[in-house]
Amino acid sequence: MAGKVYLVGAGPGDPSLLTLKGKAALERADCVVYDFLANEELLLLAPARCERVYAGKRSGRHAMTQEHINRLLIERAARGETVVRLKGGDPFIFGRGGEEAMALATAGIPFEVVPGISSGYAVPAYAGIPVTHREFSSSVAFLSLHGDCNPVTRPADRPIFPQADTLVFFMGARSLPGIVSALIEQGRDSRTPVAVIRWGTLPYQEVITGSLQDITSKAAGMAPPTIAVVGRVASLREPLAWYEHLPLFGKRIVITRAREQAEPLKVALAERGAVPIEIPTIEIKDPDSWALLDDAIHRLETFDYLLLTSVNGVRKFLSRLEACGKDVRDLKGIEIGVIGPATAAEFARVGVRVDFVPREYRAEGLLEALSGRELNGKSFLIPRARLARDLVPRVLRGQGACVEIVEAYYTGMPIIPGDHLQALLTPTPGVITFTSASTALNFAKLPIGSRTRRKLEGAKIASIGPITSEALRRLGLNVHIEAKQFTIPGLVEAIEAYFRK
Repeated sequence: MAGKVYLVGAGPGDPSLLTLKGKAALERADCVVYDFLANEELLLLAPARCERVYAGKRSGRHAMTQEHINRLLIERAARGETVVRLKGGDPFIFGRGGEEAMALATAGIPFEVVPGISSGYAVPAYAGIPVTHREFSSSVAFLSLHGDCNPVTRPADRPIFPQADTLVFFMGARSLPGIVSALIEQGRDSRTPVAVIRWGTLPYQEVITGSLQDITSKAAGMAPPTIAVVGRVASLREPLAWYEHLPLFGKRIVITRAREQAEPLKVALAERGAVPIEIPTIEIKDPDSWALLDDAIHRLETFDYLLLTSVNGVRKFLSRLEACGKDVRDLKGIEIGVIGPATAAEFARVGVRVDFVPREYRAEGLLEALSGRELNGKSFLIPRARLARDLVPRVLRGQGACVEIVEAYYTGMPIIPGDHLQALLTPTPGVITFTSASTALNFAKLPIGSRTRRKLEGAKIASIGPITSEALRRLGLNVHIEAKQFTIPGLVEAIEAYFRK
């Protein structure tokens, strides 16, 4: 049985601009064939088993010819695979999607086209330039400077450019002198505003503005990929340049927490214009045996309190609750305490409202929330990491409570090759975030070369709270930023406030 090919537009670069239909296609793909301009972060949406094939162009060299790509799509679909052809922008706007669709149709291969947000209007929008405007532009033309239809190289007896108010040129960096010369020859005023945008919609977006008279010299040396906008609308950039005004725009910020926990911090930083760099220094692993936790779960009715000090602890506890043939109804009659709102939110996902969350999101706060209660003879269950602070159980036992600690998970250190680390840390990041003492300790053990480590001395260290800060200082590191609220939103707020000064 033949498979199917999805020609998916990856959008202009910002991975959050992928369409929902494009996301759904990636999530069920057996093979993804992707281009240079398709953000590689989108490949994470595909299943782990999915094969990822690069078919783009770098430094003027194609990884595959178009004929090879066409054959690959046909062969994989003929095997019964679901194939996603992931193309920058929109597959049918200067993306050879039409050629690929024709090859598939000729071969009798089922296919769908999933339109993407085109860089022709999205990139100018991120640069603060509307390609149409009631006062300045009622028409826009999109032009490609590749292939047989290149208007710069057309015969002199044919019109060079359409008479639209706004002209948007795809991949025009190297052809800019020819564009400018041809436009002026055609009668465009040399004072016409121009903007050239490189890597638009991404946190390292670069924009150069000028006029037809001076843009060639101003943008000299600007490398692809670029979008050039010619027309009066380009003059609107200065007051409308919203993207570069995001509070953390362009700042490279390292995230050291476990990959499965990194998403909330990553999203929050990206929303503020930062470049999140994932270097997970810990990974969450199951204990060698579930016997102790399972045994405690089978005796839930014997406990008065259930204390959870991390999101990981909640996830592992709930998964074992189900594995033991029980559900949240078996928590009835037990008071549940957690260390912070994120941990409480993890319970809320399954409809459980916790009984208390301390004002201070650390062990000391949990003890404060329990103060004033008669704890003598009370029974506590604390599922937690293999290695954790003993403050809470020690104090509770001192008050006569019976405390049972069971291992719900442990943290290991992922293997990151030195050359991969070097690439992630180049250029040198501006901020390195730490969300636990473990992330700090493990970061110090990473195989970072002495030269790179010296460069990192200029990076700002951001800590989620005093316990993490104490661990960092013991390692000889200065803490420049510390969250007032010991949460991911609190950490992001502290970073933003630091750079707002």
